[in-house]
Amino acid sequence: MADVAKKAGVSRALVSIVFRNQPGASEETRQRVLRVADEIGYRPDSAARLLARGRSRTLGVMFTVHQTFHTDLIEGIYPEAERLGYDVLLSAASESRSEAKAIEALLAHRCEALIVLGPDAEAAYLNELGQRAVTVSVSRRVPHARVDFVHSAEGKGVRQAMEHLLELGHRRIVHIDGGRGPGSAERRRAYRAAMRRHGLESEARVIPGHHTEQSGIEAGRLLLAERERDVPLPTAVLAGNDRCALGLLMPLTRAGVEVPRDLSVVGYDDSHLSHLMPVGLTTVRQDAMLMAEHAVRFAVERLEKPELEPREAVLDCKLVVRGTSGPVPEERG
Repeated sequence: MADVAKKAGVSRALVSIVFRNQPGASEETRQRVLRVADEIGYRPDSAARLLARGRSRTLGVMFTVHQTFHTDLIEGIYPEAERLGYDVLLSAASESRSEAKAIEALLAHRCEALIVLGPDAEAAYLNELGQRAVTVSVSRRVPHARVDFVHSAEGKGVRQAMEHLLELGHRRIVHIDGGRGPGSAERRRAYRAAMRRHGLESEARVIPGHHTEQSGIEAGRLLLAERERDVPLPTAVLAGNDRCALGLLMPLTRAGVEVPRDLSVVGYDDSHLSHLMPVGLTTVRQDAMLMAEHAVRFAVERLEKPELEPREAVLDCKLVVRGTSGPVPEERG
């Protein structure tokens, strides 16, 4: 600012008034200061100004690389944060970078609050994190941890998917598990409960997996190998998420299994990938924009009112029927 003041022939205090858009400078002076600032390439450091006041007004977001639903959530986080006057800083976790390292990087950059997307961390770590900073966990609920939670009604979503398949006549329905992924335990319980409720407990089968395409590919290869040993394919598969469902389709289609003529597939998330297939994926839709808005609001509200206790938002989800689900083969004419 001293350089701008010298070249513009005004005081440093007047330059500060102009940059803060405060009254006290004539329009002619204001335009001269801004023109000089532009000529010498000066930009006000808003982050430094906020830190001088003890605030960064920045929300840190931890996400996982390759989790497509996380990108959908991030797309919703930015506009809501901007609306409330906050910046967003992203930090990624991956196979080569732990969640803890991604989170510590956000804290090191003085993020005031953390929004962690689908964290895989232990409950004790999340609770400790909530003691250090305002924290919101999206898609994963950890009872008794001092963090806010935003997630969908997982059980309701799976019930909708199962009712859809059962109404189509399916009885041999397999579930590919999401391992420790967010929502996996709830989805697994809801699948087993639906099979029990319809007297199909003996047909229930959970294939261990993860929320990745590779997990779906491996499950597909397993089912095809069993078919070679005269074990019939299931008539439907409920995958742990969309990525898993898309992976499953790869070995099946290469082996000549037609979806949904020979086998129906249902995913979970309704991530943007589910729309990109030649035949759209039937899936359970989580409202990423609404989840993102709740997460940002929870974080900001607790920053502004530290006395607030952690809260939980459980949002509705909805089955979206597209081209990968249909009647059991025997019922086709």
